[in-house]
Amino acid sequence: MSLQPLLDAAPVIQVHAFAAMAAPKGTLPHRTTGWFWVGLMTLVAASSFWIHGFRIIGSFSPIHFLSIFTLAMLPLAVLHARRHRVERHRNAMISIFVGALVIAGLFTFWPGRIMHAVVFGN
Repeated sequence: MSLQPLLDAAPVIQVHAFAAMAAPKGTLPHRTTGWFWVGLMTLVAASSFWIHGFRIIGSFSPIHFLSIFTLAMLPLAVLHARRHRVERHRNAMISIFVGALVIAGLFTFWPGRIMHAVVFGN
């Protein structure tokens, strides 16, 4: 495993990848880390629109739909928390986690992508 491919990548890819890796998952205190997580996930989703290495639809890929989903769901999840709708908040956050970090994250390991080189080498 080597971070060199990521360190050699464009700055927007570095910001995107490091923000995704730094997003806390289930740590306490919940509210403080929650706001930090929302901020990082916003940065991850927003920065993805400047990454076009996996093109399927023009300059974009289906992964970008997950970024749109994330940017729409984050404020909704926060709103549910503020209104004490715990189950809706939990479901929204789990959906964001699965869509934005698990599913999109798996695509980062596709052969030819930077994170594939980081983990598996060239």
